[in-house]
Amino acid sequence: MAERIQLPHNWRPRDYQLPLWRYLEGGGKRAIAIWHRRAGKDEVCLHHAAVSAWQRPATYWHMLPEYAQGRKAIWTAVNPHTGRRRIDEAFPIALRANTNEQEMFIRFRNGATWQVVGSDRYDAAVGSPPYGITFSEWALSNPSAWAYLAPIVLENDGWALFITTSRGRNHAFHMLEMAQRTEGWFHQTLTIEQTHAISTAAVEHQREEYIGIFGEDLANALIEQEYYCSFDAPILGSFWGREMRRAEQEGRINDRVALSPELPIRVAWDIGVDDPMALWVYQVEPGRINVLAYYESSGFGFPHYADWLRDAGYWPIICDVPHDAKVMEAGTGKTRVEAMIGLGMKVRDPLPNHPFMDGVNAGRQALPLAHFHAKRCAKGIECLRNYKHEWDEQNLVFRKTEKHDWSSHGGSAWRYLSLAWQKARPNPEPAAPKPIGKPLAQLTMKEFHELAEADDWRRERI
Repeated sequence: MAERIQLPHNWRPRDYQLPLWRYLEGGGKRAIAIWHRRAGKDEVCLHHAAVSAWQRPATYWHMLPEYAQGRKAIWTAVNPHTGRRRIDEAFPIALRANTNEQEMFIRFRNGATWQVVGSDRYDAAVGSPPYGITFSEWALSNPSAWAYLAPIVLENDGWALFITTSRGRNHAFHMLEMAQRTEGWFHQTLTIEQTHAISTAAVEHQREEYIGIFGEDLANALIEQEYYCSFDAPILGSFWGREMRRAEQEGRINDRVALSPELPIRVAWDIGVDDPMALWVYQVEPGRINVLAYYESSGFGFPHYADWLRDAGYWPIICDVPHDAKVMEAGTGKTRVEAMIGLGMKVRDPLPNHPFMDGVNAGRQALPLAHFHAKRCAKGIECLRNYKHEWDEQNLVFRKTEKHDWSSHGGSAWRYLSLAWQKARPNPEPAAPKPIGKPLAQLTMKEFHELAEADDWRRERI
């Protein structure tokens, strides 16, 4: 006789997990859970995916910020209480048709599939479109992943779960605000003071360890984020987190930033080849930088971006480009600058190859003057909030280099804007020319003596 297996398998939600579990059991389709570290976020979602996959054979994804994280965080993760892999607990082997360790892919006997994927490769996954997606560590993920996948999930009448700890007032914070005012969304924020899943003493011990690694200020910020779900601390290692927070507090992120027909339209580019290409559209007036729009895409040449700029009404343009813009475009026999000029763009001399941190510091100086159009710059604003140092695991320090992730293209383009914008400042009104004296032949005798006396006085002063 075949083994009878009940789902969820040998698992029951903890008391504080029950509201989310009951919402999902009742057919809920959208949820965001801001839970503290080690509250069991992934565990709940793995078991929900198992139940859903057996009830409705379809494609299911568990999405981490980066594909490479998935193997350690989910696929090979072991429950320390049982010594078993978490995926084996949630998805009993007896229910599987096959398991692909290399692709982190499970096919169930009823035809459903479940796979670990990354938000850094959200548009590269193959196979049938997903019915259910868990976005794990959503605050660190590429927000474009949901923008791309939302229509697919909606068409399939599927579900999407967003689970995370807090990481500054970024897209996860704004999604929580949206969920709080939107019917049909589940939302919940849980700190250790509400769950009691971790003792205060254990958290304070963790704080002391963090102080030894990061220093007191960063350690306290990390503890507030991870265990008390605070959105007020900047993202750890963020280059411009404080400056972006100040821009928000001062009301410089809004929908009132408008295109001026009297000012030149400038575009700062981060030119990619295999990577996305990112650009900021801006104008400069005395004392401020009006940031009109942000756009990025990948897999397209310059004509695509020229078309986007024209269609959006940003034309004619003057372009600020990085030092590598003089590189030859593959297959064209032209440099990138020549390709842009050929499309009708005016291109200034490429920026010198400044040291990386010079660009970061220039970005820090430019941000207090920047006014962003909230909607048209939404993705770019998230890039600036999340653009951060690379972490050195071996030496436990932040390197003076960028972490190359979804935010780095917008961050790089902002560095180039910041190094170039002052050259775009309007020239001051020319001073009125000083009156030119009379020719010597036209002077009266009195005027001649006065001029001679003044000249004698100047010689005496010398």
